[in-house]
Formats: sequence, structure tokens, C-alpha cells
Amino acid sequence: MFDPFRDFATAGYLRNRFAEKDSKIVQELEHQMFRASLEEAITHLSRRRGALRYEDFLAVHRILFEGFYPWAGEDRATTAPDIAVTKAGTWFCHPAHARLAVQEGLRIGNDRRLMRQRPGEVTGLFAYGHPFLDGNGRTMLVVHTELCHRAGFCIEWHRTSKSAYLTALSDEIATPGKGILDNYLLPFVGEGLHRQVWGGMLNGLPGLDGQGPDHAVAGNYANAEVSDQYREFERRRDYRIGR
Repeated sequence: MFDPFRDFATAGYLRNRFAEKDSKIVQELEHQMFRASLEEAITHLSRRRGALRYEDFLAVHRILFEGFYPWAGEDRATTAPDIAVTKAGTWFCHPAHARLAVQEGLRIGNDRRLMRQRPGEVTGLFAYGHPFLDGNGRTMLVVHTELCHRAGFCIEWHRTSKSAYLTALSDEIATPGKGILDNYLLPFVGEGLHRQVWGGMLNGLPGLDGQGPDHAVAGNYANAEVSDQYREFERRRDYRIGR
């Protein structure tokens, strides 16, 4: 079980405000918070002038999940600075580098021309950064949708396949910069949509309810074996920031 705070017995799964331990109830409550707060998160981004920043990424997570998690809006550098986190065999970046990965995604995404060319690479960087202990997918979807909107298009997510998308995303994280997720997403590019319809569109997407493989703590980075496995994953990724 994923228990980075090591207080599951007293604070429930991921130290939630209700000290709830049942995974199904946790997923339902978390998703209810997301649905209730989605419009506020969309409004926050719509009011931002200029390029989106890492602080906006944190703010979206806080808005979406602060009703459930007291640590909402705090990244892993704060909540779990020494813990290696994996999911379904995928390693996410070191907590100290989460900001850098997301910022690189934002650097590309804030450039309208690049965003139209590389929407999958942006998604992959957000996913690899994995700034939060939970709620990353929904947070990055909201931010990504705003970046697409600013670039004049949308991803027609309802036409995608969850399993095919997740496979492409895992491959993108493992071997970034090769256009894997770009090639998957570009056929689903459509005309830009007014923000007023985003809430209904995003709320209606399958696969956003938190169901799926749980996170796993691979161990502490102080452990030589864990550190070596992470370095090897990074070596195979071979991705240069700012390319």
C-alpha cells in the first residue's frame, strides 16, 4: 500500500481530511472534490495573463483537491523528498526535479507553435514530473487543456482509448522526445472550444475517477539499490532539457 506519510492508521490514505482508509471510498470522495472544484480551477487559469508557471500548476492542484487533502498544492519535494515513487512499472522523476520537468513542459506548452507540434511531449513531461502524491492526471489535464486553448485547438479526448493512451504515455515517459505520444494525440486534434464547455467535457471523460494501478514506494533514495535503479532509468531516458 502507498503510505508515504506512514500514518495510514491514524490519517487514512495519503493523510486525507476524513481519515478514510477504504480505497473505493477514497477514490469516490477525491473525484467528487475534483468535479466540484473544476470550474474554479478553469477560471483561475483563464485569469492568468502571460505564460503559465509552475506555481499555476500547484494552484490548480490545490483548488481541485484541498477539500480532501490538507497537503494539496504541495509537491513531492515537500511531502516526500526522499521517496522514489513508481506506478505500473514506470519511475517518476526525483522529487527535487519535479519542478524542472513540469517547467520544461510549460516552456514548450507556452509557445503556441511548439504546443501544436508537441502536445504529447508536454503531457509526458508533466507526467514524468509527477509533482503530487495523487491527483496528477487530473491536474495536468486541466493545465494541458488551457495550453491547447491558448494555442487555438483542443484534444478530443472522448475519441481516444484509455488503454492506448496510457501505453503511449508510459512509452513517452520511458523514451521521451521521440514523438511517441505526439503521434498518438495529433490525430485527435480538433478546433478550440470555449472554456464554458470544458467542465462538462472533462467531467464526462472516462478514466478520471482515480481507478487503476496504485502508486508504489520503490524505497528511499538513500538505498543504493533504489538509487542505482533510478539512475539507470534516467540513463535510458536520455532526455535533454531545453532541446
